[in-house]
Amino acid sequence: MTTSRPLRADAVRNRALLLAAAADEFAEHGLDASVADIARRAGIGKGTVFRHFPTKDDLIAAIVLDRIEALGAIGERLLHSEDAGAALLEFLAAAGDQRRQRDLSFLQEAGDALPEVVQARTRMFQTINALVDRAREHGAIRRDITGTDVILLMCAPNYVTSYVPGASPDLWQRYLAIIFDGLRPEGAHTLPQPPPDAL
Repeated sequence: MTTSRPLRADAVRNRALLLAAAADEFAEHGLDASVADIARRAGIGKGTVFRHFPTKDDLIAAIVLDRIEALGAIGERLLHSEDAGAALLEFLAAAGDQRRQRDLSFLQEAGDALPEVVQARTRMFQTINALVDRAREHGAIRRDITGTDVILLMCAPNYVTSYVPGASPDLWQRYLAIIFDGLRPEGAHTLPQPPPDAL
């Protein structure tokens, strides 16, 4: 059985540059972005791109996986916060902060077929469920809120602001605050429908 060798420092740097450049290129040009343009933006040769990622689909999957793992790591860190409500809000803010990340939601479906992406997303969903459970147990959110509710809501702030022409890049924070106030137990009314099954 072979084991993967750790990447050299320059290879790690090239990979990081490549993923950042590819994210920008895909955000600007969609799935039609060319590998040549991605390499040019990253300041590396086209051959280097293919050494890291033999196909464009591999590159797309790596971007999706990188983002899911980064967000999952934030959630895992926040599981140890004393203030469970603040931890959940901070996680949702990290998920919605487009200043740190370009809107690449359209890439998600492209990476869904890969087992490593599915596994990373499953781990992240488990972390979200744990954050929600802690917040509920501490009385920070209403008792009828589930992890699935929060997973479905986490993309909503950016989704709604995408319909506002020339919206401030921070407008999503307004809608995150509205959503989070709706999660709080104060003034809560009975929800009209049961929660959906777990994702």
